[in-house]
Amino acid sequence: MSLPPTMTPEVCLGIHRTMVRIRVFESRIEELFRAGKLPGFVHTYLGQEAIAAGVCAALGRDDYITSTHRGHGHAIAKGIELGPIMAELYGKETGTCRGRGGSMHVADFSIGMLGANGIVGGGLGIAAGAALSARHRGTDQVAVAFFGDGGINKGTFHEALNFAATHRLGVVYVCENNQYAQFTSRLRTTAVEDLSVRATAYGIPGQTVDGNDAAAVYETAREAVGRARAGGGPTLLNMETYRLGGHYVGDAEVYRDAAEVEDRRRSDPIERWENLLVTEGVMTERGRSEVWDETTGAVSEAVRFAEESPLPEADSALEAVFTEAR
Repeated sequence: MSLPPTMTPEVCLGIHRTMVRIRVFESRIEELFRAGKLPGFVHTYLGQEAIAAGVCAALGRDDYITSTHRGHGHAIAKGIELGPIMAELYGKETGTCRGRGGSMHVADFSIGMLGANGIVGGGLGIAAGAALSARHRGTDQVAVAFFGDGGINKGTFHEALNFAATHRLGVVYVCENNQYAQFTSRLRTTAVEDLSVRATAYGIPGQTVDGNDAAAVYETAREAVGRARAGGGPTLLNMETYRLGGHYVGDAEVYRDAAEVEDRRRSDPIERWENLLVTEGVMTERGRSEVWDETTGAVSEAVRFAEESPLPEADSALEAVFTEAR
């Protein structure tokens, strides 16, 4: 295996930094939640890092993404700062949504991150709307909708893809096929083996990709984003991966064998990417270690920032609920 000629060292190393950033952040979140320091529930992105990093590397800052309840990785890959997202998970005033959104609804419109979503498949229509707005405003912005293999069976999937295809909107639909919808195997919920074939029902391109191969993710996303930006309409990408953690932190995981999880760890996307970059001479072992060390420090600083930040004042609870009338 070798790197595609379109992937410059800058792109390769940028994807690596993003993947490590997500892994260290999510690992720390798991620790904090188990220690009782975070409210609510958290759903980590461990094992799926190549998808968020590779897809978002193909986007511009003003392009849009919609996310899922498992959204920290997407937010980080799109460029959200670690301090504000950590503070959001703590429910603090300095969070990206002033502590109102929390883990499942983190958003940052300034970088096109239109929000994680507690509703399965909730971002599918929002992405179509974002692409429609770009058309009306005369921009070439592209929208990407991240969703899971559970979301592909929701009615919103059909409605959004049919609308986007009919109007040839600039949307890329990225199915993060991590094999489980909450606690249920994909094999028990979906009749087709290759989820990308559903694209044929809407007359749009569909492709299945190894979601743990960062180069394959980036190249496929780059092509789909380019087509969308040029007016070629939407694409459905089925990115096959595996969720290393449970559905949420604390999940007993009685629905799958520990041996299965251990076997899947052997195709860890970060380890695969690092081995390839070292082999290709793009990264040194020292450079690899420096990225992990720097990221660990940055995440620790984000925790400090969040823990020292104030909670929202009680009398501000109704602020930002409604848009001010003009």
